[in-house]
Amino acid sequence: MKKFLDFDFSHFKGDLFGGITAGIVALPLALAFGVSSGLGPSAGLYGAIFISFFAALFGGTNTQISGPTAPMTALSMVVIAGIVSSYNGEVSQAMPAILMVFFLAGLFQVGLGVMGLGKYIRYIPYPVVSGFMTAIGVIILLTQILPAIGYYPKEDVSYVNSFKPQAQELILKNMLREEAGEGILVLENFKETIKRSESITADQIYAESQTLAGKESSGVIGALKVMPKAFRNINYLEAILALCTILIIFGFKRVTTAIPSTLVALVVMSGVAILLGLDYAKIQEIPYGFPSPNIQIFTEFDLATVAPYVLTALVLALLGAIDSLLTSVVADNMTKTQHSPNKELVGQGIGNSIAAIFGGLPGAGATIRTVVNINAGGKTRLSGMIAGILLLVVMLAFANIASLIPAAVLAGILITVGINVMDYKGLKAIPYMPKPEVVVMLVVLVLSAVWNLVYAVGIGLVMASLMFMKKIGDLAASKSKVSSLMEEPTWADESNFPAKLREEVFIKHLDGPLFFGSTSDFTVLSNQIPDTASIVIIRMDRVPYMDQTGLYAMEDIVVNLEKNNISVLFIGIEPQPRYMMERIDIIPDLISESRIFKNIDSCIDWISANVEDKFDRKGKKV
Repeated sequence: MKKFLDFDFSHFKGDLFGGITAGIVALPLALAFGVSSGLGPSAGLYGAIFISFFAALFGGTNTQISGPTAPMTALSMVVIAGIVSSYNGEVSQAMPAILMVFFLAGLFQVGLGVMGLGKYIRYIPYPVVSGFMTAIGVIILLTQILPAIGYYPKEDVSYVNSFKPQAQELILKNMLREEAGEGILVLENFKETIKRSESITADQIYAESQTLAGKESSGVIGALKVMPKAFRNINYLEAILALCTILIIFGFKRVTTAIPSTLVALVVMSGVAILLGLDYAKIQEIPYGFPSPNIQIFTEFDLATVAPYVLTALVLALLGAIDSLLTSVVADNMTKTQHSPNKELVGQGIGNSIAAIFGGLPGAGATIRTVVNINAGGKTRLSGMIAGILLLVVMLAFANIASLIPAAVLAGILITVGINVMDYKGLKAIPYMPKPEVVVMLVVLVLSAVWNLVYAVGIGLVMASLMFMKKIGDLAASKSKVSSLMEEPTWADESNFPAKLREEVFIKHLDGPLFFGSTSDFTVLSNQIPDTASIVIIRMDRVPYMDQTGLYAMEDIVVNLEKNNISVLFIGIEPQPRYMMERIDIIPDLISESRIFKNIDSCIDWISANVEDKFDRKGKKV
């Protein structure tokens, strides 16, 4: 095996073809995600270059191809829109804060990997993931309809002018706030205010109106608000370009999958628009040359602006981790290998952090690009690095040509992404899924689409966790009942229990973990024991785990029973519950070792020797 600096070159040909193919597939998507984010196509391209290269170099999945993805871009849009609005719509001024949030997300991912938390990502409930992914599709679909039909709210003069009163009010408020800070705002004398107000130009008012118009029309709700106006002002040329792009993407797949249909659509429709000299809206210009690092994210760091988005950065990191590790599982199934989840998170985190420094969008492992890489022959991490290098070469050599791509074509590409990213499997299963899971999925879907992606996921996780704990608690309670052996079906190993002592001895069967969700019925044990009882056996053979709530519930019950002169015996205490009970001295202060038995047989021997038959089966004294 040929290796150099721990790189395996024995499969170089396959890695070369895999990386080139994956890079070609990634190109149109990177440009489209960059445009939809609001930072421009270069941000998507930079993200694809650096994340693909460094996530492959340091990651734990050999064939993973990483870069901007639909979920990561959708959440990034929330961050970008929020921070830009706090800078009065100035993207250039907001850029350091935006990139710092992306940088923190990368650091959080590295931290997750270093702490070994990668293996826990798989415990995210499916309804939460399903609702989130479908919401991502809805968000992309609805927000891209506007550029697909050539309508840009900030360029609609009549729409922008409707915000002039609000713009003037906002400008005046900002001016008064500045004067108050300078100590020159005096109620008796508004000369300075009047003087400054006279310097406000119509261009400033219009620029502020454009910012307000853009903010009002952003997101799903904003897009729906301006949709009627957009269709009244449809640009048919842009709509035809977008529609033809969508038809080529879905139609070309029926011809062959050897060539990526998104790339075919991008080249064909862009070529038609350029060669025919059509009057179309172009994407933002892609800077020529190697991207330079944005040192301003450190030198112009503003904690007050970034602090509200620290939680969002963490959610961005978690979303990227889920996205990447799910793709890693797909890669494992295809290549019959085993990825390292924690190493993969470290690699993704490094890639996202470096991409942020160079102005790139955050990303994750991309399933389609990874599958394409494997099918084209990619076998080692060299394939992901080659994909990143290819995108860099394309940018350096063809930036001028790429800047001529019609915005409507990229909108068409994104619409197909929105359609494909929805979880149709989860939607089709709604009639058959348990109602609580359907509720969780729909809540996450609706809240993510119309409100806030971060809060929606948090609420979904809390709902799913509470429902799960209630279900487990109910199951544990249903298997954990208190009654005499004459009334309760005995466990198989209790058949030899002395029949004459079945009024004096009661058994509490515990089945499953004793935790805060299952202690409600257990805590009333002391109230359920009749006067005939002198012994209560608590069987813990099937209790693998006890939390602090269960521990203190157990302590209270033992104390209450002992106060009522009822002795407590334990059978089969597992290691973890025993450890917990020893920590607060239930064992041996309340229950001595002599009253703890390994099995029912040894307990029956002790009862036979130490318990008298005082009551008959009707509860009368013998």
